[in-house]
Amino acid sequence: MSAKTRRKPNLRVKIISMGNSETGKSCIIKRYCEKRFVNKYLATIGIDYGVTKVTLKERDIKVNIFDMAGHPLFYEVRNEFYKDTQGAILVYDVSDRSSFEALDRWMEELNGEIGNKSEVDSIVVCVCANKTDLRRQVDESEGQLWADARGFHFFETSALSGDGVNEMFQALFEGVVKTCENGGKREPITTQLGYTKEQIDAIQRLKNAKNDYERLGLAPGASKDDVNKSYRKLAVLLHPDKSVAPGSEEAFKLLVAARTSLLKRC
Repeated sequence: MSAKTRRKPNLRVKIISMGNSETGKSCIIKRYCEKRFVNKYLATIGIDYGVTKVTLKERDIKVNIFDMAGHPLFYEVRNEFYKDTQGAILVYDVSDRSSFEALDRWMEELNGEIGNKSEVDSIVVCVCANKTDLRRQVDESEGQLWADARGFHFFETSALSGDGVNEMFQALFEGVVKTCENGGKREPITTQLGYTKEQIDAIQRLKNAKNDYERLGLAPGASKDDVNKSYRKLAVLLHPDKSVAPGSEEAFKLLVAARTSLLKRC
């Protein structure tokens, strides 16, 4: 049997991009499809559409990419394009925390427009923490945990340098092909991070709090017992000897300093 007759039937797949405006969705797509970075920012108006072809697992794949504008103004346009989606690129900007905090809203929009939970569950989602070349407001571990909790792929990307972009699309296409071969059932992604959301939330609070009371989750004027009780709870959660969560050591030092400072005021 010749190699040509052994090839599997061609596939046609639909990919969408989601995420706030100015997170770099279009730049990621152009970096992959055109191997270049578009320096000048031009907001996507409604929907941008592109086609590319890839070969994967002895199968030719025609990829239809719908790059959806992130601005709320274009909701009435993009809501028509969620149907029949097989893969999604969910993008946030690591230098803009609000774009990360908007990820849940984007997933709510996807769920609401498709409606059928089994259809949503079949979509292969790649979360892209983009613009890693800029100063961060969102740690890698925080994005990784958000994606892991939902069974999504996670990649840190830079459309400027191209870092992570090809790897992300490769994982996306492989996931979509496997889902098609599996009768539309998406393969679960298993992770073993070794740390919990509670630990990550505590680390972020200690790092980002405005004052020592906020670091320990206390109201101003809390008693010595309240301070010690909160400290013990967080110390068990974050002690570097017991926690492998990224940032635990720095957070624990902030915790100790906050406790010392508050006890002097009691």
